[in-house]
Amino acid sequence: MGLLKVWVTILMTPCATFLGRKWNLLDLVTAGMFLSVHCLALFAPFYFTWTAFFVAYWLAVVTGFGITLSYHRNLAHRSFRVPKLLEYLFAYCGVLALEGSPIEWVSTHRYHHQFTDTEKDAHSPLKGFWYSHMGWILDSSSRFGRYGGLKNVEDMKKQPFYVFLHHTFMLHSFVLAGILYAVGGLPFLVWGVGVRMVVVFHITLLVNSAGHTWGYQTWNTGDLSKNLWWLGFAAFGEGWHNNHHAFEYSARQGLEWWQIDLTWYIIKFLEALGLATDVKVPSEAHRKRMALKTD
Repeated sequence: MGLLKVWVTILMTPCATFLGRKWNLLDLVTAGMFLSVHCLALFAPFYFTWTAFFVAYWLAVVTGFGITLSYHRNLAHRSFRVPKLLEYLFAYCGVLALEGSPIEWVSTHRYHHQFTDTEKDAHSPLKGFWYSHMGWILDSSSRFGRYGGLKNVEDMKKQPFYVFLHHTFMLHSFVLAGILYAVGGLPFLVWGVGVRMVVVFHITLLVNSAGHTWGYQTWNTGDLSKNLWWLGFAAFGEGWHNNHHAFEYSARQGLEWWQIDLTWYIIKFLEALGLATDVKVPSEAHRKRMALKTD
């Protein structure tokens, strides 16, 4: 435990000053990782093969659903339950998206709902579109300092599997990158890591930025959350963001038949198989209370 505190102190101690603020080692590592992945993706035209393309596509699907199905709806909001081994498998798919450990991701998201579009919100566009999209990730002192640590994920910190992933989440993506390179060389590395991660990164981040900037509101949530049709499609249903902020406990975010929600379809499939239980959706009474007045 003492060694862990030492490492946290090292990571969070300011070590450079530029762009108008102090940067610590964690910020520099995160920025370096983002820059590396984006640079790798720039080589995509030179290493295109159809096999590499489909490897990237299916990895994007698997890791993308790891975020939407596992990190978001299952772990952050507990909108449904699955057997523990299946829960862990889905969470591991999210780890390979390299968007942070389940503990860190869930903690930030729960705080986001607690303080939506206020000074304490980690990624509100009130601080600027760029900040809500990516800037907040590169400012760990502000992000963690607002709340004083991971205090809202005690349910996950009690589980050794999530604690292990919290301390090793970056390692798993490096292992995957090594496997892809060993199997398919640079085309698999460029497409399966670079292109795939950039696409999944920005689709997820657009929910924070575009999802609180553009679109329309159906529900009286008292925040800037919006429903945005193209983001609903691209983000596997996460773009129906005003719906989500109105009923954050709901496993279904595309509440109308025409609001495409691919994550919800998977949850319903799991429920039909008897694997998903305690699936939560908003009641008609709750929908009426939250509806915006049109008169």
